[in-house]
Amino acid sequence: MQVSKEELLHIAKLANLNLNEEEVNNYMGQLEEILNFAEVVNKAPIEGLEETIGANENYNVFRKDEIKQEITREELLQNAPEKQEGMFKIPKVIN
Repeated sequence: MQVSKEELLHIAKLANLNLNEEEVNNYMGQLEEILNFAEVVNKAPIEGLEETIGANENYNVFRKDEIKQEITREELLQNAPEKQEGMFKIPKVIN
């Protein structure tokens, strides 16, 4: 697909880009390659293909939340460096 210099400058203006002459010529070629590839992709045969959401068949596996072992407060606090009124005591962070 052919891209004119005016079209490229218009796109550059929309993107707030200031391009010099060398960049304009370089980007014109690159933009034409991108548009040609997009045209090839648009012409790809899709008849008979099923719609997909992802590239593979993976899905989330959920399990029920089950309580496996009950731990008492005393057991939880037994290794705490400091405790106060049945809770972890931590150093003050804010002065």
